[in-house]
Amino acid sequence: MTVGEAGSRSARSGSQPERLEETMRGRLGRECVYVPSCRFGLFVALRHWCPPGGRVLMSPVNDDVIFFVVLAAGLRPVQAPLNPFDGSIDVDAVPEETWGSLSAVLTTNLYGNPDPAPELRSRCDASGIPLFEDGAHAIGSAVGGRPVGAWGEASVFSLSKHAGAQAGGILSLADPSLAEEVRVTCDELLAPPRPASELAYFLRPYAEAAVRGLGLRRAVWATLGLLGLTERDGIRMPLRPEELTRAVAAAPDLAAHDPWVRVDMHTYRLASGPLRLRRIRRRLGRLDEVLRAYRDGTELLLSTRWARPGSGNEAQPLFRVPLLVADRDAAIAALARRGIVVGYLYDPPLDDYAGKEFTDPSPAPAAARWFARHALPVDPLRAEEAVAVLERSGARPAGPPEDLTRPGAPADGPGPARD
Repeated sequence: MTVGEAGSRSARSGSQPERLEETMRGRLGRECVYVPSCRFGLFVALRHWCPPGGRVLMSPVNDDVIFFVVLAAGLRPVQAPLNPFDGSIDVDAVPEETWGSLSAVLTTNLYGNPDPAPELRSRCDASGIPLFEDGAHAIGSAVGGRPVGAWGEASVFSLSKHAGAQAGGILSLADPSLAEEVRVTCDELLAPPRPASELAYFLRPYAEAAVRGLGLRRAVWATLGLLGLTERDGIRMPLRPEELTRAVAAAPDLAAHDPWVRVDMHTYRLASGPLRLRRIRRRLGRLDEVLRAYRDGTELLLSTRWARPGSGNEAQPLFRVPLLVADRDAAIAALARRGIVVGYLYDPPLDDYAGKEFTDPSPAPAAARWFARHALPVDPLRAEEAVAVLERSGARPAGPPEDLTRPGAPADGPGPARD
């Protein structure tokens, strides 16, 4: 360690970021670096390990923001075949020629359901490439006897999800000697904290509580839409292919991709001020209690007739439970009438959304399309209410898919690309 690095470490000792890192270090048994958001941490990891122009295997049922982070890092997304029942990567269905072309693999752990990290770790080792774990939804999940996030060269976590802090993230590293180098990279990419943003963050929970208390949530969203202040017309953000082509040509460049990467979180690369850090620390301190509540709700939802097959094992504390329903739009409408908002939908899959210009499509896309069309992500903290609504509405379980993982199998076809 150099004198400068030692000084940097000393300056951080006992600081709020250091205490957050220590908490997550205890959970994962790995070195942790605080970052302002999961997406920012993922960009840093991809840039550190992957050469520009490399190819990254990822799930097509994923947040489009993560897709744009991969592009911003100067990498080519390669869409993986999926298990149709939980959206995890189907390792055995990835063609051998694809493994030989990859620079890295990125897991999703969708809604907290773990991807097969042990198998992916083995394939990455055989190919000599890094494994990255996106644990945004999976801060309390485990696979193969380890926590999600303890398998890859690097993993990223969101403190906005289970912890409910609405800010902050963790970049976890298998090699602790890289921590200072990673912190330097983060510092170079961060934007300075803004007092106005800190104040808005401090006041946001009170404003949201007032909106909920007055029953104005729908009215607020309708007004934002009329004023053109929302960034999504539907589930996916507008692709804007001509602008995206110019941004891709400039990659690796986070700034060029900022119009896509910042959607839903304009503060994703903003250095965290003291108000933000204090609230994050309080929320993280209650995480075990929150995870117990998520696990209880998950157990209830997985006992219903809409649960995926084979879900009777010990429940993970899922961030959302993807029930599989025949008519998802009708189920969403029924839940909305009872004030239960369904979010975290990823439909259409990324290869249908972005097209061959920006990604390599899955060799077996039908499974992802089936899952994206039928998955109803239910908040475990509202499990009892949601089950009652779905029972009253007569929601039917989705019929089982037929041979969806075979390349060339018939499917409903892609949804229209958004532009």
